[in-house]
Amino acid sequence: MSSANPVRGEAEVAGHVLRPTFTALVAAEAELGPLFALVERAADGRLALSEMVALFWHCRVQDDLRREAFADAVVRGGLAAATPALRILLGQILQGR
Repeated sequence: MSSANPVRGEAEVAGHVLRPTFTALVAAEAELGPLFALVERAADGRLALSEMVALFWHCRVQDDLRREAFADAVVRGGLAAATPALRILLGQILQGR
């Protein structure tokens, strides 16, 4: 597995590289609703675990896991380990890199 490249706005969670491409964010928005509302929920501490995992799922680079297995890997890693990746992705959504 490769590691995340911060120059591309990538993050890493549970050993998986996340890249917030336009296509990935459109897919996440189709499932989760407007991304700015997602950012607002996160800022208010109201982001559900399922929403965080869905955002990660759509941004993942590797395509070698079922969604359930990916979600389990994120949960096993813990929220403290997932928070930096979430912060990076939300920052990319707001900055539009």
